[in-house]
Amino acid sequence: MSELAPYDSSWDEGNQELWDQKYEEWERRDWLTWLSDNLVFPFQVERMEDDFGESPEPDQAFGLGHKMKAIAIDDEISDDLYGIIIKAKEGRKTGYVPLADVEVTDKEDPNFWAVREYVVWFANR
Repeated sequence: MSELAPYDSSWDEGNQELWDQKYEEWERRDWLTWLSDNLVFPFQVERMEDDFGESPEPDQAFGLGHKMKAIAIDDEISDDLYGIIIKAKEGRKTGYVPLADVEVTDKEDPNFWAVREYVVWFANR
């Protein structure tokens, strides 16, 4: 069994030419299909963005700064404003969060770069 080549993150290290090439690739990508093929659920994420810009109450689930477990892509909910939505669990609660609002904080997690690519593309589209 062959080992996978390491991920080439040079597009995310300040090289504008490589970033432009990657962005062109992203523009052609069917994100829902690609993410369904490349993400392995469940995995840990942290909410880094919140479209409402408000600090959640400390006991409010799925708020800014909260860590949760991504458990699935919700392929029924997706739009131009929020993009692809993930189903997530925080404690005993289950809810829905835009994938563009979260980050995989562990760079060694196999889902790190797939989520990073989507988040960067979504923010720059």
